[in-house]
Amino acid sequence: MIGSVAQRREAKVASIVAAAWELARTHGIGGLSLHALAREVGVRQPSLYAYFDSKLALYDAMFADGNRQLIDRVDALRLPSEPRKAMKAYMHTFIDFATEDQARQALLFQRIIPGFEPSEESYAVAQEFMARSVAVMNAAGIVDQDDIDCFIAIIGGLVERQQANDPGGTRWIRHVDQMIDMFLDDIKRRRRRQ
Repeated sequence: MIGSVAQRREAKVASIVAAAWELARTHGIGGLSLHALAREVGVRQPSLYAYFDSKLALYDAMFADGNRQLIDRVDALRLPSEPRKAMKAYMHTFIDFATEDQARQALLFQRIIPGFEPSEESYAVAQEFMARSVAVMNAAGIVDQDDIDCFIAIIGGLVERQQANDPGGTRWIRHVDQMIDMFLDDIKRRRRRQ
C-alpha cells in the first residue's frame, strides 16, 4: 500500500512537471504561472503546494527532469568508434536537444529565473550529463580543463546564436563539425609545439 501511494505521488509530480513544460513552451519559462498550471492539471492552486513548496521548487523539478531527458537522449546514441566522429555525433545530438525547445534551453543552460538555483540533487543530474560529455571530449583529445571550458563555450555560443538569431533554422549550428575540427586540430598543433 505504501509503495502505491508513493508511486501515485511520483506519477502526479511527473504529470505536473510535464504540464509545466507545455505551459512554458507556450508562455516562456519566465511566464510560467502556477494559477494556469493548477488549471491545466485540474487542481486548485494551493493544492500544488502539496507537491512543490514554491515556484522555485517546481523549476528545480523541471531542471532535473530536463537534464534527465538530455541524459536519456545521449544514452540512446550509438557513437562511432573513432573519437572525432563520436564527438561530432554527440555534439549534434546535444545541439538538437538544446535548440528544439527554447523554454527547456533557457532553464537548463541560462540563468534567467531570478532567485533560481538548482538544488544539490537536481544539479547532480546536470553534473552527470557533464561527466558523460567530458568523457567524450577526453576520448577525442580535449583533456586540459581550459580546453574543455573553451569547447563548452564554443558549443554554447553556437546554441545561443542559433536561438537568438535564427530559431528553428540552422544558420549557426550547421558549423558544429567545422568548429570541432578547428578546435581538435588546434589542440594537435599545440601539442606538437610542446
